[in-house]
This record gives sequence, C-alpha cells and structure tokens, in this order.
Amino acid sequence: MTVRWGVIGTGGIARSFVEDSAALGVRFTAVGSRTRGRAQAFADEYGIEHAHGDYDALVADDTVDAVYVATPHSAHAEDALRAIEAGKHVLVEKAFTVNAAEARRVVDAARAAGVLVVEAMWTRFLPQASRIRQLVHEGRIGRPRLVEATHHQALPTDPRHRLNDPALAGGALLDLGVYPLAFAVDALGVPETVAAVGSLSDQGVDTQMGLVLGHPDGAQSVLHFALDLRSPNAASIIGDEGRIDLDPSWIGPTTYRLRDRDGHVLEEFDGREDRVGYHHEARAFEEMIASGDHEGGPMPIEQTVAIMEVMDEARRQVGVRYPGETDDTTDTGAEPTHP
Repeated sequence: MTVRWGVIGTGGIARSFVEDSAALGVRFTAVGSRTRGRAQAFADEYGIEHAHGDYDALVADDTVDAVYVATPHSAHAEDALRAIEAGKHVLVEKAFTVNAAEARRVVDAARAAGVLVVEAMWTRFLPQASRIRQLVHEGRIGRPRLVEATHHQALPTDPRHRLNDPALAGGALLDLGVYPLAFAVDALGVPETVAAVGSLSDQGVDTQMGLVLGHPDGAQSVLHFALDLRSPNAASIIGDEGRIDLDPSWIGPTTYRLRDRDGHVLEEFDGREDRVGYHHEARAFEEMIASGDHEGGPMPIEQTVAIMEVMDEARRQVGVRYPGETDDTTDTGAEPTHP
C-alpha cells in the first residue's frame, strides 16, 4: 500500500519535511493553506497535484490517506481533530499540542476513530536513536543514571514571530525543550518529579529554561534550552558501567561513541547523512499504518501525553500560561509532579 499524504500548513517545517521525504519516495498528493495562493505556490514547488485554500477541503480530499500537521502549536489540536474526524491518519508536529488536556482529546478521538496519530518527534526515528535504544536495553552502559542534553538556538526576536507570541504558544519549552525532554524519556522513562527554572520575555513566554527531572529507579536528567543562545548542543546518557556521548548537534543525524566506565571507546557510530532525516519518521509512520500498530513505535502516543504533562508542570513552575488556558485546561489528571 502506498500512503498518500496531505499537508496542513506551508511554513518552513512543512517545506523541510516534504522536500526531505519526497526525495526518498514518500508520495504527497495534496496541500492545504489558509489561502489558495500559498497552497498553489507550495504545490507547484513540490509537484503536488491538489492545492486547497482551506484545511477542511484538504482533509476531505479522497486522494489523501494521512495528514501531516505543520501549523503553529496553538492550532495542532484543532487541525489534528479536523483530520481525525475525516478518517485520516495524522502525524502532528511537535510539540504535539499546547497542553496535556488537548493531547488527551486528540488521542481519545484517534482511538475512537481507529486511526493512527503520532507526534512528529523525528529524532526518535533516526538510525542513531534506534541503535542507542538497543545499547541501553542490552545493558551496555549498565544501569542508566543520568541524561544531560541541551538545545540552544539563536532564533528571531521579533515579538510578532510565532516563537515569541503567547497566542501561538511560543517559547523555548514547546519548540526546543521538547527535544531533550523526549530524549531523556526515551532513555530513562517518564519523570516522576519536575524542577524547573526559567526566564520570561516581555511577552510572557520562556526564553530559556532548565529542568532537573527525577526518573524511575533514582535516575535523573539535566536539560537546558533557550531561544537566544548558541551552544554545541551535545548530549550524553551516563550509566554506572559506561556512557554514550552524542556529538553536536545531537538533534539531527550525528555520530556517537559508546565508552566504558574508564572512558575507553567500545563502539563508534556515524549516522550522518546528506539529508535532514525527516524521511525516517515518514516511513516509520507508513509502516505503522500498514501493521495496524497504533500505540507503539519509537514515539508511543502515551509517552507524548506524559511529556505534555511534564511541560505543563514546567510552565506552571516558571509562570507561563497561554491565552485561554485555565487550571482545568492544564490539569494533568495526576498528582503534582513537582518536588
């Protein structure tokens, strides 16, 4: 079965995903934008047959089996639910939604409709991630005790840019912090405690944040991310018998070294490739559709919801609340996870 993709949104991430995936044979049949002109320009650029001037027409297109949602965070839940109601499988850009309450609504709707929904955490699908997951599972570093990871970028400072706009769920956490958080959860499991410190912009979004997370069996992760800094962006998983060091920038296809407790290199892996690497998640998503596996894969949907709960708590601690949010909309449905 060839999966036929439709795309909601025509911004930078949509362009990167389509360009990278189409070059490896992923088939895109339709694109939707809020204006017909932008949709048509995108379709012309990437050889996509159907261009729609609204999202409802995109999800109603009979030539579309799966929808990639590439709109701002604030619209992810609405657009995912739109596609689910139309019976489409949905790959939703990270962060999955604005908060955990929205995430649960999307997941419940997908399960009720019998369609696949996955967060587009593309780093989970890279070849290096698969091998690292295997090394940890095999006990090659002993018991994992600590994850250290950063994600710093110097991004636009215009207050009207989506990254800086509370109305569009801007801030470092949802855009950048979700990467090291998903990395830590992959290695150590869902956190049981959250301690967050952050700095806010004049608009009220987090420009930088540090997290110290307590994971099962006493493991910890120390994560930092910022919209206005530059750093090498390296990461490590440290166990009681060794460690795995990922080279900058660990967020994309990169190299790593498995070391023993004394620092001797036991294995080197080079996952660098000519392309960005989005095609790995597209192909894995297609395989999940074919297999009927709607709950597993490298980015299980239950982990996505749990990560949204952690981010809700982190935002609560540093004082970030988006327009329209109340205590009910950000309630995690569980006991507080702060220390």
